[in-house]
Amino acid sequence: MSRRTRQKAKPDPATQAFAEGLALVKRNPALAAVDATVCREAACAAAPARGLAAVDSNGTVHVHPTRLAEPAEWAWTIAHCLLHLGFGHVPAAEDEDRPRPDRFDLAARCTVVNRFLLTFPVGRAPDHLPAGYPGGDEELLAARWRRDGIPDAYEHCGAAGDQPDQVLVPWRAWNGPSGTVPDWETAFAHALTRAVSATMERAGGRELRQPKPWDRALNWFVSSYPLLGGLAAGLRIVADAELARAQGIAIAAVSASAGEIYVNPLRGFTDGEWRFILAHEMLHAALRHGERRGARDPYLHNVAADYVVNGWLVEMAVGEMPEGLLYDPELKDLSVEEVYDRITTDLRRMRRLATLRGKGLGDILGEPLAHPGSVPYADLDDFYRRGLTQGFDLHEYGRRGLLPAGLIQEIRALAHPPVPWDARLARWFDEFVPRPVPVRSFARPARRQASTPDIPRAGRHFPPEETARCTFGVVLDTSGSMNAALLGKALGAIASYAQAREVPAARVVFCDAAPYDAGYVPPTEIAGRVRVRGRGGTELQPGIDLLQRAQDFPPGAPVLVITDGWCDTLRIRREHAFLVPQGASLPFTPKGPVFRLA
Repeated sequence: MSRRTRQKAKPDPATQAFAEGLALVKRNPALAAVDATVCREAACAAAPARGLAAVDSNGTVHVHPTRLAEPAEWAWTIAHCLLHLGFGHVPAAEDEDRPRPDRFDLAARCTVVNRFLLTFPVGRAPDHLPAGYPGGDEELLAARWRRDGIPDAYEHCGAAGDQPDQVLVPWRAWNGPSGTVPDWETAFAHALTRAVSATMERAGGRELRQPKPWDRALNWFVSSYPLLGGLAAGLRIVADAELARAQGIAIAAVSASAGEIYVNPLRGFTDGEWRFILAHEMLHAALRHGERRGARDPYLHNVAADYVVNGWLVEMAVGEMPEGLLYDPELKDLSVEEVYDRITTDLRRMRRLATLRGKGLGDILGEPLAHPGSVPYADLDDFYRRGLTQGFDLHEYGRRGLLPAGLIQEIRALAHPPVPWDARLARWFDEFVPRPVPVRSFARPARRQASTPDIPRAGRHFPPEETARCTFGVVLDTSGSMNAALLGKALGAIASYAQAREVPAARVVFCDAAPYDAGYVPPTEIAGRVRVRGRGGTELQPGIDLLQRAQDFPPGAPVLVITDGWCDTLRIRREHAFLVPQGASLPFTPKGPVFRLA
């Protein structure tokens, strides 16, 4: 064997320079997230003849196999091609007959990519490219250049010389996992967000720490799942092992009033399972399952809500459902109330089921748990309503998959908040309290006009029969549990609506241990001049009976009962309604409407 053959073969300079440039690109975390392949085969027909590289919609960067360039130029060239993928300029698609970009689109897209590389430097641009680029996105630049022509400096500013460096080809299913079409644009956006966040952390002098799995799951919603991203940005995760042990939280629980999700940090789950868990709790809070419970059993209503929420999340493929959670495909498309009615037929079995908090415990907490740093959350209804509705709009705009019909119905219901209690009370007055009809008579002449003092005019007044016909009764709970603010708000609302409808007088009865009949009171005196009596126990039925037996109270007049809910069972044999504080419940099933003071 000769000495020359025994010597080690020298590496090809072009190959070595290309390998070093590719290594520079792979060290960039944002570009490394774009899952593309690099082809440098000698027989590759897609490689540009007079340039360095081109990229196609299969996610392949075709590199010239023999061209010599510096490693920094190779790094810039490969980054240029990967950014075409990340910016969505060559999206993968199964449709072969899609529109092809013209030379104005190609030049504008390369201009946008090169302008981005000036602020996101990777390698070094070739010397023949301009030092600066015009502003505007690719659509604006392409439209301007179609009108005025492409400047010579930007005509061929891509990576393939005077050839197009963006090639649209039919998607080959064998290139991706399970034949799925990749989304390079989303992957690049997420990786860029993480890279910028890490850079800001370093610039601020904060030590980078490995995020916890529940923090990664929450950040995933903010960056990748617009439906719940707004909620995730506003909710806090409290990971306190001692708090979880003291409150019996096996996995997680949520307090909508505090805007907090409590997790047990000692439980180990994958990132996908934590996404499912957090999405479960966020939907509980956003859809206000705790406030919608009413008089139902709290735990069974929680179980019913778990079945519905877990069914939605499985259908939407949000994360991975941990083992042991409540899920039944037969309950698909049912509301929480419908599921509740079904599961109450087997209470013994349902009591043994476990929520994310644990067996026999609900993960929907009514009050926030006290812990260091806890603060009350303000304007909850607006926050949850805005977070879900805006997330739904973004989800629909981006067309990021299908949503269950039941969840869409719930979100659209949140977009139309309920009518305020005072407006509903006004409608009740309009429906059941008739407006009196005035009578004009010369027996009571009106004031004469100054211009015609000699011409008499009929006066306007309400006859006694109209006063008796157009009235209503008020039974007011004046027990010790009623507060002055509630009384003032309720009486003020009644007085304003009665005066607006020109009701001459209302029959007012105060009740605690015994009824006190105040008689017919003009609207102007209901809120101010009436002296509230009583303050004993709460028995409202005698006051109701007093009105129903009164000879001077019209049989068709409605009755409005104002109470805080701590009263006896009422039997009212005429049209009636209840006015109670927000959150209060009556100890019986009311037959008339219930207005809740906000």
